[in-house]
This record gives sequence, structure tokens and C-alpha cells, in this order.
Amino acid sequence: MDSGGRPPAPGSGGPQRPRSDEKHAPRRLERVRAAVAARAAGAAARTRALARRVEQIPPPPGPFRPGFWRSPIRGPWLTSVFGLVLLIGIPLLFVTGALSYAAYNPGLGVLNDQTPDKGLLGFYLFDWPTHPSWLYRLTQGVHVTLGVVLVPVLLAKLWSVIPKLFEWPPARSAAHALERLSLLALVGGVVFEFVTGILNIQLYYVFPGSFYTLHFYGAWVFIAAFVVHVCLKLGRMTRALRSRGPVAELRTDLAHTRPEPPDPDGLVPTAPAPPTMTRRGAVGMVGAGSLLLLVVTAGQSIGGWLRGTALLAPHNRDPGSGPNGFQINKTAASVGIDPAHVGPDWRLEVHGPGLALVFTREQLLAMRQRTASLPIACVEGWSTPDQHWSGLRLADLAALAGMSDAASVLVESVQPPGPYSSVVLRGNQIHDPRSLLALRVNGADLSLDHGYPARIIVPANPGVNNTKWVHRLTFRT
Repeated sequence: MDSGGRPPAPGSGGPQRPRSDEKHAPRRLERVRAAVAARAAGAAARTRALARRVEQIPPPPGPFRPGFWRSPIRGPWLTSVFGLVLLIGIPLLFVTGALSYAAYNPGLGVLNDQTPDKGLLGFYLFDWPTHPSWLYRLTQGVHVTLGVVLVPVLLAKLWSVIPKLFEWPPARSAAHALERLSLLALVGGVVFEFVTGILNIQLYYVFPGSFYTLHFYGAWVFIAAFVVHVCLKLGRMTRALRSRGPVAELRTDLAHTRPEPPDPDGLVPTAPAPPTMTRRGAVGMVGAGSLLLLVVTAGQSIGGWLRGTALLAPHNRDPGSGPNGFQINKTAASVGIDPAHVGPDWRLEVHGPGLALVFTREQLLAMRQRTASLPIACVEGWSTPDQHWSGLRLADLAALAGMSDAASVLVESVQPPGPYSSVVLRGNQIHDPRSLLALRVNGADLSLDHGYPARIIVPANPGVNNTKWVHRLTFRT
């Protein structure tokens, strides 16, 4: 109290009594914490009790039974051998597939890009180069051939881990359930990617949507699951590979083949059967299968005499003789082109900032002709050797249209509207001196199936973007 008998004013520095709510706040907080902890403990206890009851349920008959899987060669070492091959092959497969997507120049818009909602997944896109001219032939040939060659390894890896897919109980804990879900995404993703890719190679389109879109999104789902799986299993794979010497293991005959010691992943059978094959035999069989697929696939990309061995190639291995005797993707008839579309009334329109220029084929042939030796390579993995093309440089046509500095060109075909009946090329593709509006090939007029009366040919460009039956070029800044 001050000298006047009044209580000290707030902030005067005199003693103050704590408010009731401030006094009891710590106690309330402690009670809340205790209640939350009690509820969490109760939930954990109920979860453990439920897990114990589930574990007590006997597994269903068949593959869920521990004694169902009896192969004595199944175990961490063999699984890790196949896994090591996939650890090398799958990243290369993903990178070459991503490069294939970039080669289509999807950043130019919906005409080129079948996945306009790719969003952040298009972070790596860049202007696809035109040098060297065989770049797309190499990257896509590796992508397709490697994908086919890895099929036996993938099947062997799935065989080696199949007991994991039938674990009982299906989920022993939240962490185990998450691991099982990641395994489902991994197995489902890899099967989806390989199956859709092989169907596309064989031109067997039974997809519920665009192969382009499905394969693109599926690849990202799969590679995410693959990275998680590698992070979880790399240590175990390394230890398994070190546990048995590869030379000694591959020298072991059938009489001395023994199961591996029990492992925490449950790959080693609890009641192994007598061996009928050595681990050497399993590795050799898978390797022989991959080698056979390499022989019957790679020729479609390599060419030469090996093209005759490409039995799995979807396109004719012997396309005939003569100047136009090389592979094609789609025939004129298959896309609705008939001679009336490209007869005497056909004209090429060249658009720029001014009036459109219109040319007959005879007028185009009367201009200075340029030549280029370029292959054709397609997404299915096949490619041709270099063909000798002649026609007009795209850069010269751009200059005629008053667009010497053109940044892109819209190429339109006379074929009915559909996928890739129109395409957009980038500035670096226009200004490469080997980029042509081709009128002739190997000294002869283009055949109708090869794009008569005029087609695009650009170095390192996916074949489907080398538009055939061209009737309009629109150059843009």
C-alpha cells in the first residue's frame, strides 16, 4: 500500500497476485499430456493385441503356407545377383526413356506433348540437339533393346522373391504394412512398364488410354518405388553378395548344392526339396535367355546383316529393294492417304509474317536442292541406315517466308487429323543445314508410303516427328 492506503497501480513495480488462469495453466497442460499419453498407450496396446490375434490365425492353404516354397536355391544370394543386374540396368532404362520423352520436344505444346499436365515431372526438358544425327537412334535403340533383354532377369528376380508376396500375416505392424505397400508399387510398376513397353514395340495397342501418357506416368511411379526399395535393401544385398564367393558358387555342382542359411526376409525355404538345378544353372539359364532376346531384337536398331536376325522387330525386316526399300512406320493407306490427296492439285503453303507462299512440287524441284545423309529412328526401337535425302533446307524456306530467325515451325500433313499429323519443330532443328523438306531419297522420288510429295527429315529427330505428306509450314518467332 502507498501512503494514501491505495493498492499499487499496475506497472508501478509493486507486488501483484497471479491470476487464477495463469496459476492453473501448467496443471491443465499436464493433465492433457497425461490423457494423450494414456490414449496413445491404450491404442498401442490394442494394436499389439490385434497383431497377436492376427498372427494366431493360421495361414490360408497354398502359397501362404511356410512349407509351400521349397526350392533349395532360392535365397538372398541368388536374389541379390539378379538384383545387381537390375540395379545397373533399370536406371539406364529410365534415363534413356526420359531422353526419348525430351526428344519429342514436349515443351512446344500439345501437338508434340501427349501429357500436358506433367507439371513438375517436366523439370528436365531441354532443346533436343541435332548433333550427332544418330543420337536418337542410339538412345531409343538402347532403351528398347535393354528393356527386352532385361525381361528374363526381371522374371527371375520376381521368382526369387515370390515368397515375400505371400507373407502371413499380411501386415505385422504399421511399418511392415508400409513396406508391403511399397513392394506392391514396385512390383506393379515394373510389370506395368515392361508389359506396356513390349506391347508398344509390337504395335499392339490395347491400352485404356494413350500409351505415351500411361508409360510416362507409370515410369515415375515405378522409379520412385525403385529408389525407396534400393535404399531399404542395398545393405542386405551387399551383405548377401559377400556371403558367398561368386566363383566358388558358380562352380558348385548339383550334388553339392545346399540351401543358404535362414534369412530374416524368409526367402530361404523352411523345408527345402532336393535340388534339381544349381545356382550356376539358374544364372546361366537367365543369361542365355537374355542373350537370345538380344540377338532377336538388337538387329532392328543396329542394322546391316543383323537386321535379318531381328525376329521380334514389328516392322518388315526385308522392306524390298530399290531407292525406297527401307523401313516405314505407317503406310499411306493406314492413315487414310490416297493418291487424290497428293495428286496434281497438291500445293505446299509456306506461312510467315506476310502473305503465304504457295508452291507446286515442280516449282520446289526447280529450286536449289540440298542433300543430307540421315537415318530414321522410331520409338519402337527400329531404325534405318543413313538414307540420302534431297530437297529444300528448312532454313531456306524460313528465309523465303521472311523468318530467317524463326524459333519454331508448325508442320502440317494432308493426312486426316490424328496423333502426329501435325508437329512443331524447334529453332535449332530449323537452322541445322541438314534439316530438309525432302522431295527425293536415294536419287528417286519419294514413294507414297515414304511421304510423297514432300516430307520432313531432321537429324536426331524421332521418326514420328519427321512428318510425311507435308502441305503447310508455318514459321514463328
